[in-house]
Amino acid sequence: MEKRYLGNNKLEVSALGLGCMRMSFGDAPIGTREEMIQVIHDAVDRGVTFFDTAEVYGPYTNELLVGEALEPFKGKVEIATKFGFNLHEDGSPGWTGLNSRPERIRKVAEESLKRLRIDAIDLFYQHRVDPDVPIEDVAGTVKDLIQEGKVKNFGLSEASAETIRKAHAVQPVAAVQSEYSMWWRDPEEDILATCEELGIGFVPFSPLGKGFLTGKVDENTKFDASDIRSRIPRFQGEALKANLALVEHLKALAEQKGISPAQIALAWLLAQKPWIVPIPGSRKRSRLEENIAAADINLSSADMTDIEKILAKIDILGDRYPNDIKKMAKR
Repeated sequence: MEKRYLGNNKLEVSALGLGCMRMSFGDAPIGTREEMIQVIHDAVDRGVTFFDTAEVYGPYTNELLVGEALEPFKGKVEIATKFGFNLHEDGSPGWTGLNSRPERIRKVAEESLKRLRIDAIDLFYQHRVDPDVPIEDVAGTVKDLIQEGKVKNFGLSEASAETIRKAHAVQPVAAVQSEYSMWWRDPEEDILATCEELGIGFVPFSPLGKGFLTGKVDENTKFDASDIRSRIPRFQGEALKANLALVEHLKALAEQKGISPAQIALAWLLAQKPWIVPIPGSRKRSRLEENIAAADINLSSADMTDIEKILAKIDILGDRYPNDIKKMAKR
């Protein structure tokens, strides 16, 4: 697979990464631990070198899974993980609040290194911006960890342009991770321009709109209570029905090209900038192969113009998150 660089730090990764969260967290898991490890191995075999996890996914179970799966490929892959939450003392899912105090960042780093079975964290993101801790203190703490050899690169997730600039002035930011797809284009307002100006890579999560852009969701789709989509406004009722207009256009374009709607959506993201690296999540080998094949699809300028015309006609209805999560975005 083609390689891309994230940021001026020259963190080289595969053009598509693999988001591992839903292999053990987020809704009812599909498959056993052994099957998820095999999916990760299949990804490596097909050229994926960039894997995304976090301590809060579980908590801890996702890092443990990724660490076990990727131990045989030590030095050949890049692992991104995250800090930024207070977790329940009993290890139950969820969090009790944001926490990016320096002592908490250091604790997470030490424990993540052990779970991931690595000597240094390739990319250490602040998972969500903590309004109670100056971003300069956060960046300074990660800078110290980099100097100590425990972290290689610093990242931010769902941060505002102002926060990115403040952090970058203390410790160069290698990558910013935020939701970005055909049905959530908010990063185009100022985040992408800021990243380009400062030489920062951009990592879109949910590049397939939490499965919406695959064309597999329709107005009759029912989501399990454990699935966050059961609480997301744009997957509900009249909003979902209206939003399906985008998928119908994608399906028509994909049929013309002999590819899938998901591949169109991923190829569109890859065509935006050479320093954008989407991280679609996959728990099935067939989905993994479908997504990886998108890295070889080159959309022409005419294709991109046609897609832009389609997107301009459609107003996406509903928020992308329930209120309890929405309030933590872009600080």
